Amino acid sequence: MEERQEKKSVKKQLTDADVKRKAVKLVVAHLKKKAAGGEFMGIDYLLDWVDEIEHLLKQEEFDIREYHKMRKQFNDVIESTLDAEMRKKLRDSWYSMGKALDKKAKPY
Repeated sequence: MEERQEKKSVKKQLTDADVKRKAVKLVVAHLKKKAAGGEFMGIDYLLDWVDEIEHLLKQEEFDIREYHKMRKQFNDVIESTLDAEMRKKLRDSWYSMGKALDKKAKPY
């Protein structure tokens, strides 16, 4: 029982960067579900963008400027999507990504 309590008190304290990275990963996972099996004009651009953001997420260093740059590129992907329904879904993800990049770690 004491061992459990020690483990709880030794939790890793999340930084703002950790919280932002996890939130962006979640947005990308939802985005991939939205695009799965979709055949629409511009899917190639979206899949290329997803590959790039996943590569960025794997990097150890968290550079917020790179994530903002990727969000701007995502806007270009949205504009190249001709399917109106998919464009709406992508815009929702673009908005969610902005919210993810604004997240902060809870103070302890």
